Amino acid sequence: MNKILTMFWSFFKIGAFTFGGGYAMIPLIEAEVVTKRNWISKEEFLDIIVISQTFPGALAVNSSTFIGYKIGGLLGALLALLGVVLPSFLIIIAIAALFMQFRNNHIVDLIFKGIGAAVPMLILIAVVSLFSSLKKNTINYIIILISIISILVFHVHPVLVVIISGLYGIIFLRKQVK
Repeated sequence: MNKILTMFWSFFKIGAFTFGGGYAMIPLIEAEVVTKRNWISKEEFLDIIVISQTFPGALAVNSSTFIGYKIGGLLGALLALLGVVLPSFLIIIAIAALFMQFRNNHIVDLIFKGIGAAVPMLILIAVVSLFSSLKKNTINYIIILISIISILVFHVHPVLVVIISGLYGIIFLRKQVK
């Protein structure tokens, strides 16, 4: 039970101090559950991120729920979910009550500009971290290149790219897994 409560508190802190959404939380979640606590392996973390991206909903919510389930079953999933969502919920309630009074404040505006500049770097850290745990082979590099071109040049929806990549893996890569 102590491990599950520690997990709740870990996700609560991540949820409370991460701005920029799910992708910005990924490096913090990885540092906590893989590096610091050793609750799951780097490979399991990467698998959870991949699976979480294929489900509807926020990446951080999905991944924390999967991690919580792996660590503590159904109760772990529920507490991880609450841990990562509850801070945002409480903060949004507080901000909604006060935001209109302070939005035009110069200091508040500067704070948001500073946070806005940091968020893309947190996402870049998540990309680099996930890439470092990916198997380095020609097929993966080709899939990465085709995915980037599909999304950036041809504006294919990322969900479709994930589904097609998954189907490709099922059809063409099943012999490599064995």
